[in-house]
Order: sequence, then C-alpha cells, then structure tokens
Amino acid sequence: MTPSSASTGRGRAQRGPGSAGRVAGRIPWVLVLPALLGMAFLVLPLAGLLIRAPWPTLLERLSEPQVLEALRLSLVTATLATLVCLLLGVPLAWLLARAAFPGRRLVRALITVPLVLPPVVGGVALLLVLGRRGLIGQWLDATFGVTLPFTTAGVVIAEAFVAMPFLVISVEGALRAADLRFEEAAATLGASRWIIFRRVTLPLVAPGIMAGAVLCWARALGEFGATITFAGNFPGQTQTMPLAVYLALETEPEAAIVLSLVLLAVSVIILASLRDRWTKSP
Repeated sequence: MTPSSASTGRGRAQRGPGSAGRVAGRIPWVLVLPALLGMAFLVLPLAGLLIRAPWPTLLERLSEPQVLEALRLSLVTATLATLVCLLLGVPLAWLLARAAFPGRRLVRALITVPLVLPPVVGGVALLLVLGRRGLIGQWLDATFGVTLPFTTAGVVIAEAFVAMPFLVISVEGALRAADLRFEEAAATLGASRWIIFRRVTLPLVAPGIMAGAVLCWARALGEFGATITFAGNFPGQTQTMPLAVYLALETEPEAAIVLSLVLLAVSVIILASLRDRWTKSP
C-alpha cells in the first residue's frame, strides 16, 4: 500500500458515518423553491377554507336540518359501504395473496381499476349493469321488483365500488407480509383451513384490515361522481355531504364551506391516525 492510499484510507476512516450523515442531510437549495411552491399549492386552498369559514355561525349552520341530514346519510352509507367492502374485499384480498391461478395479474389489475377510473365513468358502468335496463338490474326488477339506481342502496353500492380497492390493496399487502410459519404450524396441529383463517390469519393481518377499512370509509365518505351518476341527488335519500357541497355552492356558499370543513377534518384525522402505517419518522 502506498503512503498516499494509506492516508486516503485514514481520511475516510476519520470522516466516519457521522460525516456521511451530514452530507446526506445537506439541503439541495436548488430544490427548496419548487418544494415551497408545491407545498403552497397544496396547502393554500385548504387554508382558504379555514380563513373563509363562517366561524361565528359555524355551530348554527352545522345544526341546520339539511346539513344534519346530509351528515347522517353520509355517515350511514359510508359505514354500510365499508361493511360491504369488508365482507367481499377481505376474501378477495386473501385470494389474490395466497391462491395461484391463471390470470391473477389481470384480475388484480381489473380490481384496482376504480382507483384510476373517473368516478363518473364508474357511475355509468353501474347504471349499465344495475340500472333498470342493465344486464343484472332488469332481472332484479322483473324478478324481485328491486330497483337500485336513485336510492339509498344505490349510494352504498356506488361508494363501495370506488372504495373497495383501497381495502383490497391494504389487506393483500398485509397478507403477503405475514409470516406463513404460524399458519403452517396450525396446519400441522390439525386445524382446518377455516380455523386457520379465522384464528391465525385474521389476527395476523388485523392492523392491515383496520387501516384498509378506515381508508375505505374515508373514500366512501368523500365519493361524488359515481354517487351522483348512479344514485342522483335527492335530499334525505341520496344527497350525501359531497353532493350537498356541490348544491350549496350555487345557493348558499357558506353552507358549502361548513360541509367542506367537516370533510377536511375527517380526512386530516384519518391521515394522521394512519401515518405510522407508511413512515416511522417522528
């Protein structure tokens, strides 16, 4: 080893990991301005809601009958839609995570399409399938006299359609990350597949199910496009909070701000509660 290389090695050793941390922590100033602009672009509209909110009459407006009715309907339909997603989405996530079958990637892609599909298009698709003249809707109407569009049940279906992918993705990720040795140990002890799923698998992925259910509920609560297309906008029957915001903007902007604040508060609370699902930083 030459003296120069030895000195170089000693210099690197003297710098150590602390020096590397300082280098990594340096701020690239060329990115600061666009970062601040991006933050302002996302935060200023939300700050506008807070600034323009009618704080002196906030409680009074929240107690108005139409606002309370929209709140009640939104909470009920979002909760029912989440229950539907749990009932159907957890088994679907298990199938995608644990079962090997032809076309699994295609099935996964189709299931996640509502994440990127414009909600209005989803509403049109629901009408073509479940409408009175739809592929299934006409059979339901003729056989059972059941009509789903423009009803409260239609709101639940529309919300579940756009929200279920959030639950499926979350639960599938939790299933793939779960340690299979616990399930294998239960199988060697003679447990049936149903008992393994109920007593071993579900407790293992319970945090993922909870996170997916909360995200699903929040997405259902804020659904607009598919709801107004498939279920309409009838006060007390299908008019949820997002639809009430849209209607109030034309007649009573302050009421629209109040409803928007409620949706904003729910979103912030949910994201804050689920933050540790994605990051461990303080």
